[in-house]
Amino acid sequence: MSCVRIYRDLHAAIAKILLAIDLAGEQFSHNSQLLTLLPRYPRLMISPPHAAECGAGPKTIVLLHGFGSCQAIWRDVAASLGSSLRILAYDLPGHGQSRECEGMGGAKPSARAILADLAARGLGKVHLVGHSMGGAVATLMALADPGRVASLTLLAPGGFGPEINAALLRRYAAATGKRAIRACLAAMSGPQSMPPDHVVDALSRMRKQPGQLQILVDMAEAMTKDDQQGVIPAERLESLDMPVMVVWGTEDPLLPVDQAESLPAHFHLHHVWGAGHMLVEEAPDLIAEIVRRNTRRRRRRQRVAFGAAAS
Repeated sequence: MSCVRIYRDLHAAIAKILLAIDLAGEQFSHNSQLLTLLPRYPRLMISPPHAAECGAGPKTIVLLHGFGSCQAIWRDVAASLGSSLRILAYDLPGHGQSRECEGMGGAKPSARAILADLAARGLGKVHLVGHSMGGAVATLMALADPGRVASLTLLAPGGFGPEINAALLRRYAAATGKRAIRACLAAMSGPQSMPPDHVVDALSRMRKQPGQLQILVDMAEAMTKDDQQGVIPAERLESLDMPVMVVWGTEDPLLPVDQAESLPAHFHLHHVWGAGHMLVEEAPDLIAEIVRRNTRRRRRRQRVAFGAAAS
């Protein structure tokens, strides 16, 4: 097959993904400006999002961190998952080594960029794991390309209700230096949790990169317009037929745990008692076990429609 043909096929596949993301996200209400900061028309990425990779095996786990974070926060979760799984931990667009890639601007363009990168890597089905903003990104990816998503594990996901502690998120976006970062992480965690040193160190290094802090401040401002966040409509969530596990800390100070009360009936819900919003750091072994468990579940069977008119 010629290089021209390969290029044309790849461009067509990415264009299809971008169109699907537009359709999946057009009802992601409230913060419409956050979802349209980039052009809507399909184009090849200038540079793909960065992903750290480890392990090998028949299953691929894709890890998507929350706002203001980076792929390094998954260290303990990845170690607990073991080496028999292929793990891709992304820096979301606008963060870390992806701060200048395509997809900057929020959940919708990030979902576009990561789906396009997965297609470019030639990957089939993957197991998505998303925390906070990464949970909103993972959900939009599953809505846009459900055939690519084998399971969906959402950790205190964004987009499941309008309430958000906007002041805390904006404070976290502007935090510089280890002391301020540690204080923000502690404020977002449960009362008995201490932010790990390796996470504080990684976030401190990330925020020293040129332009990073201003990117985060601008994103936080857009994400919390009118002190609310965008919401993925419940009827869209109902259409997801892959195994979906939602995990929420009972003491979450950023996104209230009662946003999990109106989940579709086929979603599984796991409360982490005493935990706050930073579930990846607060309970890495538990999160790894929940991810493993969800990858073993099967897609739900579609209901057969009865009473159709006879032909």
